[in-house]
Amino acid sequence: MSDASPVTLDEWEAAARAVLPAGVFHYVAGGAGAERTLRDNDAAFDRWTIWPSMLRGSSDPDPSTSVLGTPFAFPIAIAPWAFQWQVHSEGEPGTARAAAAHGVPMCVSSTVLDGLEAVAATGAALWWQLYIWRNREVTADLVRRAEAVGCRALVWTVDVPALGRRHRDTRSGYALPLGPAGTPQEFEPNLTWDDLAWIRAQAPSLPVAVKGILRPDDAHAAIEHGADAIVVSNHGGRQLDRAPASLDALPGVVEAADGRVPVLVDGGIREGADVLIALALGAAAVLVGRPTAWGLAVGGQTGVEAVLAFLRDGLINAMANAGCPTIRDIRPDLVRPT
Repeated sequence: MSDASPVTLDEWEAAARAVLPAGVFHYVAGGAGAERTLRDNDAAFDRWTIWPSMLRGSSDPDPSTSVLGTPFAFPIAIAPWAFQWQVHSEGEPGTARAAAAHGVPMCVSSTVLDGLEAVAATGAALWWQLYIWRNREVTADLVRRAEAVGCRALVWTVDVPALGRRHRDTRSGYALPLGPAGTPQEFEPNLTWDDLAWIRAQAPSLPVAVKGILRPDDAHAAIEHGADAIVVSNHGGRQLDRAPASLDALPGVVEAADGRVPVLVDGGIREGADVLIALALGAAAVLVGRPTAWGLAVGGQTGVEAVLAFLRDGLINAMANAGCPTIRDIRPDLVRPT
């Protein structure tokens, strides 16, 4: 990358659009329906302000934390996103090397399949995104492989009973390379909470986070059925248009969890201050997807590292100026609705 490399995430997105085939760019960037939820994920952060505390000795804050036994140098994980080889030849291994360089975990998409061992060889702390497919034997084999290569958690994605209607993909003619009807990777659409017990039986050593929760009653159900963590998510606005912004759903899920399990959130993170807002509202950490896609598209591993550094440095700066020497000091009274 040159001295004129992008700085903000909007600049990274514009740079990625300039280098990616149109269909691939819109597949990553797009959302469901008229993309109301996609836009609202970003806008939700504008509905909060940060009220800083002074004289807290916060000039050199420590952003480190731990979730599900996985250490985070700062409370950002790379969210699962599919088909990274379409964005850059380095693909998932390049993203994983960037995660390892920054000391944050990467949640590996189920679409990696044969490349899982290569991703694990990077030394990154890995979580495995789990979809349950119609072919349970293939699904079980993948879960056991994830456990065998050292993945530290399973992230069961539950918000895809049917693929969202993504009009950008319809216009561009983009078709998913994996998972059509009749293949071993066809999604199982009729899942219930009882399937969590089946997941645990495949890899008993791994904690299970349930990703795709927006309602407090679903948070209660997840915990009652043995979930070890919850990820508040609307799938990046890609599934059900008019679903709430993830940040808007976060406080209700945190209240329902009542400290029994950690709650994470994804969707709409554009700056380090956004991470601080999410943590003040009760998130243990956040996941970011599209920003790392833009970094990978433009600069491979180096681009992902630059995006992670932008978010890390922004969070550290926000913590310093808000009066938060550690993650534990990011309290609910730090933010207020506008």
